[in-house]
Amino acid sequence: MTATSTQETAVSIRNLDFSYNGTVVLENVNLDIMARDSLCIVGPNGGGKTTLLKIILGLLKPERGEILVLGDTPEKSRLRIGYVPQYARYDPQFPVTVLDVVLMGRLDRLFCGAYGKNDRKAALAALEEMGLTDLAGRLFAEISGGQRQRTLIARALAAGGEILILDEPTANIDAASEEHLFEVLDKLNERLTIMLVTHDVGFASKFFKSIVCVNRQVVLHPTSELTGDLIRNMYGGDIRMIRHDHRCSPEGHCTHGIS
Repeated sequence: MTATSTQETAVSIRNLDFSYNGTVVLENVNLDIMARDSLCIVGPNGGGKTTLLKIILGLLKPERGEILVLGDTPEKSRLRIGYVPQYARYDPQFPVTVLDVVLMGRLDRLFCGAYGKNDRKAALAALEEMGLTDLAGRLFAEISGGQRQRTLIARALAAGGEILILDEPTANIDAASEEHLFEVLDKLNERLTIMLVTHDVGFASKFFKSIVCVNRQVVLHPTSELTGDLIRNMYGGDIRMIRHDHRCSPEGHCTHGIS
C-alpha cells in the first residue's frame, strides 16, 4: 500500500487484527474513511471502539494488517489529528482558565518551553470558532458541561490538523448543549474529517454521512440506509440509545440491541 493510493483518503485500514493479552478485540478490520467524511462509531462497551481510535492515533500498534492516516503512518500523522477524549480529568481546585486549556493543544509544537505568538493566535482563533471568546479568562471549573466540551474541541482545533476525533462527547451534557455541539461539528465538517464515538444515534440521520458498527469486526453503513424500517429491522423499534449487548454482524447490520 502506498501513500499515493490514499490521496483523498483520510484513513485506510486493511486486514487489521488487535488483541489484548491474547483476547481478540478487533479482527480482520477493513475500512476506508474519506477526507471530510463524518462518521458515527457505535457498538457495545468492550467492542473495540476506543481501541480502534487509539490505533488510528498511533497509540496502539496492530498485530497484523496495515493502516495509513493521511497517507502516512499514524505516528507520523499524529500532529495532524485533533483528539477530544471521553473524560477530561482535571482538579477543580486548580486555577486553569479556558484559554489555558485551549493552549494545551499547542504543547507538541512548543519551542524553548514557552507559548509563542502563533500559539496564542491559534488558541484564540479556536475559541472564536467555538463561540467561547468571552469565556477565555474564566476558570475551566466554573463553566457549564457544554462549554467545557466546546473548550476541549477548541483545544483539539488549536493543535491544527485535518481530522477531528471525539470519544463520546455527549455523555455529560444536556440536550440543548448536544444540539449546539452537533451544529458546531456540522460547520467544522466543511474542512475536517470527523469521527465521533457515541451510544446515541439520535442525530445520525441529521449529521453523519456514515455509521460504523464496531464489535470485534467493523461494518460501515451509509447514513442514507437509516430509514425507520431499517432501524426497526436492525433494532426492533425506533430508538435513541444502543444497548451495550447488541451484536454487529459481518453481513453489514446490527441485530438486537435496543432499550
